[in-house]
Amino acid sequence: MQERRLTVRPARVADVASLVELRLANAEAHLALDAGTYRVPQRDAVVRHFAAMLADVSGPDGVLVAEGHDGQVVGMVEVLRHSDPPDHQILRPEPSAQVHTVVLPGARGLGVGSALLAAAERWASDRGITYLSAGIYHRNVDAVRFYSRHGYTDAGLSLGKGVD
Repeated sequence: MQERRLTVRPARVADVASLVELRLANAEAHLALDAGTYRVPQRDAVVRHFAAMLADVSGPDGVLVAEGHDGQVVGMVEVLRHSDPPDHQILRPEPSAQVHTVVLPGARGLGVGSALLAAAERWASDRGITYLSAGIYHRNVDAVRFYSRHGYTDAGLSLGKGVD
């Protein structure tokens, strides 16, 4: 793939089909990392998710897409706002969100992910969000390397235990 001019813009309802394909391709790649952790969601559930999200333009979350000069969507970033902790908890409220970046395999290494992440950071900042996180599975070394290059650091440890 040759270097291309990119446009990063808010996703539109007309982009739902492209967003679905990106999500499903990303799910397949994650399934290869760890089939015990990941799954491929049902297509209709993904369609409903993006259709609802894009229909609510005033909602707390956002989706941005990167498209080449030919109009093909080659990547997306979702910004999903976290709820503030309830008043009875000890955590201080901090406007925060999680980012999920997906780039088509043929468009990787061309700056698409970097452009999407920068746009997501601007989008978040414009909405008063002061902290972004990227939940990365430790075996996804490419994602760890990508977000690390952009200043995302280890933000702690999440412990878990399955219960019967």
